[in-house]
Amino acid sequence: MAGQTVTRAQLTEAVYQEVGLSRNESAELVESVIAEIAGALERGEMVKISSFGSFAVRQKGQRVGRNPKTGQEVPISPRRVLVFRASHALKHQINNGLAETPPRATATRPAPARAATAKASPG
Repeated sequence: MAGQTVTRAQLTEAVYQEVGLSRNESAELVESVIAEIAGALERGEMVKISSFGSFAVRQKGQRVGRNPKTGQEVPISPRRVLVFRASHALKHQINNGLAETPPRATATRPAPARAATAKASPG
C-alpha cells in the first residue's frame, strides 16, 4: 500500500476479515484500542507495542523562534509533543520489504579506475 493512508475503516475491515467479529464489533474493538492508547498518552504514560514500537509524550520547553518572512524573533510556548520510536523488528521488516521491491532505475557511473602499482623487482 505504498503512497496510501490506512484509515480506521480499513483497520476495522482487517479485524473483521482476520478475527471474524461482526463489523460493528470490529469497529468497537478498533475504537477501544485507539481510545486506550490516546488515554495513556494523555496521562503522560509511555505506550509500548511489542515488535512495533513505542509512543511517548515529551515536554518541550519555551524557546525563541524566528519569523522567516520578517526575521522578527517570536517566543514559542512550551508544549507537549508526541514521539514514536519504531522497534528494531519493525525497522527490519520495513527494510526487508524495500529489498524485495524492484529498485528504481538510476543512472550508474562506472567505478573509478584504480592505478596499478607495480613493485620494483630487486636486482
